[in-house]
Amino acid sequence: MSYSFADRVAIVTGAGGGLGRCHALELARRGAKVVVNDLGGAVDGTGGSSDAALAVVAEIEAAGGEAIANGGSVSDRAGAQSIVDDAVKQWGRVDIVINNAGILRDKSFHKIELEDFSTVIDVHLMGSVYVTRAAWPVMREQNYGRVVVTTSPSGLYGNFGQTNYGAAKLGLVGLMNSLKIEGAKNNIHTNAIAPVAATRMTEGLMSEQALAALAPELVTPGVIYLCSEDAPNGVVLQAQGGQYSVACIVENRGIDLGMEASAEDIGDNWETISDLAGAAPRGMLQLNEM
Repeated sequence: MSYSFADRVAIVTGAGGGLGRCHALELARRGAKVVVNDLGGAVDGTGGSSDAALAVVAEIEAAGGEAIANGGSVSDRAGAQSIVDDAVKQWGRVDIVINNAGILRDKSFHKIELEDFSTVIDVHLMGSVYVTRAAWPVMREQNYGRVVVTTSPSGLYGNFGQTNYGAAKLGLVGLMNSLKIEGAKNNIHTNAIAPVAATRMTEGLMSEQALAALAPELVTPGVIYLCSEDAPNGVVLQAQGGQYSVACIVENRGIDLGMEASAEDIGDNWETISDLAGAAPRGMLQLNEM
């Protein structure tokens, strides 16, 4: 099996370096026309320059591919719209949106400034909303689209000092869970990638040995699959160092305590209520019983 993206148009946000650059280069190598979006700011989102996006475009063109640069901010509605507008103006369609742009403003919850909390939410969560919302009508009209949001183990499982980042990243899973339902009738599949990779956003969080084993290129195969015509719909794909797995929310059978249940009844039965043996994604327990 081989995945080709000939005649497909892809948008990759935050594609001036790290994971986004790897995604953009591989999509172009497989024939996609790519909008390389990058604000060109620092890890915390400050500053801006078009140099990074232009450099990736130059790499793609040097290899014989087609790409254009866009320097719009995903957290600005007009900036997000400009990304989609540039794609449609240049190539007439948008088939793939990879929401990869992100920033970090890590600090423990009792020390964090609320401005830094909302700014991280604006980039990761609302930025993905704005870009996807701008592309959504185009994809509906085409009856085809592939959307990838970038979640994180920090959102799925938590991490000290990343309440803002974790809240944004798990919010993206909630966004995906509803988009998968709304987009299905128009063949728009929405999935999430949960990467662990050596990028400038993680270089201060891991040892050099760990970073060496977590090349961002090892996440991109998962993203490419989620962009393909064979893509599932509504899946969180974890990827790190060549290992790939699916994360999901599960539920157990629990216990029926009746209409008169009290808090004490819950406490008395907590062992049964919290027993995850045999837990499964929603709907699977009932299917297993049929």
